[in-house]
Amino acid sequence: MKADKFIPYSEVSFATVPGRATRFFRKFVPWQLYRFIVLNLKMMRIVIGGHS
Repeated sequence: MKADKFIPYSEVSFATVPGRATRFFRKFVPWQLYRFIVLNLKMMRIVIGGHS
C-alpha cells in the first residue's frame, strides 16, 4: 500500500469541487432568472434611494 504524497499549501490542496446541488443551480435557467431579478431590484433600490 503506497501512500500518495502531496505538497502542503499548494494550489491543489485548496481546490474545492462544487457539490451536486451547486452544479444543478448553476445550470438551472429559472434559478438564474430569479437571481438576476433579485440583483436588479437590489440595485434599483440603491439607485432610487440615492435620487431622493
